[in-house]
Amino acid sequence: MAKLNVLVAGSNGYIGVQLTKILNNHKKVNIKYLCGNSSVGKKMSYYDISFKKSKLPRIIKFNKKLLNDVDVVFTALPNGESQKISKHLLSKNKLIDLSADFRLNKAREFFKWYKIKHKAIKNINKSIYALPELKGNKIKNYSIISCPGCYPTSILIPLVPLIKKKLIDNNIIIDSKSGFSGAGRGIHKKYKNKNLYESLSAYGLANHRHNSEIQQELDLLTNKKNKFQFTPHLTPMFRGILSTIYVDLKRGSSISKLNQILNSYYKNQMFVKILKPNSFLSTNDVINTNNCHISVCKSKYKDKAIILSVIDNLIKGGGGQAVQNMNICFGFKENEGLNA
Repeated sequence: MAKLNVLVAGSNGYIGVQLTKILNNHKKVNIKYLCGNSSVGKKMSYYDISFKKSKLPRIIKFNKKLLNDVDVVFTALPNGESQKISKHLLSKNKLIDLSADFRLNKAREFFKWYKIKHKAIKNINKSIYALPELKGNKIKNYSIISCPGCYPTSILIPLVPLIKKKLIDNNIIIDSKSGFSGAGRGIHKKYKNKNLYESLSAYGLANHRHNSEIQQELDLLTNKKNKFQFTPHLTPMFRGILSTIYVDLKRGSSISKLNQILNSYYKNQMFVKILKPNSFLSTNDVINTNNCHISVCKSKYKDKAIILSVIDNLIKGGGGQAVQNMNICFGFKENEGLNA
């Protein structure tokens, strides 16, 4: 088939730049339009020198007429903006959204967590929460592909199989640490009085927005009401996420059993790697890849376990997962344009 024409809205943000890099090296893609607001008229090389020799279009302002010329619209925009674009989609368009606009199945839940009135309620039923390892080919059936948040990606991949197989109790503690790129370019203004490069801080205790999608997807995928505590932390590094998950083992369960189930569940998934039990992990193991590495480790208590999960928040938690979803939608090799 001919190359897909794509539009990237929000191309100058951290995830937008990463997404554009991946698409620029994708053999089945032609980047037709790059869109932004404050960045209009600029070249992508202004935001990343690696684009210096790339023949990419200059950034322009989005208007709905551009949808006539593209097959796929990627939106890496502030929450609420992709909903507006979704109202103008043509039957030929796939919208792959990297914001939270279509992650929640109910408009009232979106308002509760994001304090924004949903502007495209009718399109919620046309969307799917698209974590590819857990939703698979179902993704093809939807016109709006909602990519998960970075924290939930690192959390749902290890937890869902273990809950489904009833290996762990309903008492889960999640401690996640992210590089500051996860908060976007505005992070420096938001934390202007803090030294991002030399401090570690917890935030969003009990009410971080990603709680909503973690709860929704855990409950939907496991057919039960789950309990968990989730605390995110901002770390003095640019990219990467490490989630440390503390679980109680059910009677008859063990570290080796958890490891076995995860290996079996993801044996055909090229981007998920289950390490040997008690292996140490670092974000450095997955930086610049679309991979998720998982290690099941023993606790000092026999009835507990510690699960480590690492991803690159800008790729597996952002642009890479978006392209992985595009590959599934159009029947390309799942790793086309991505590092497996």
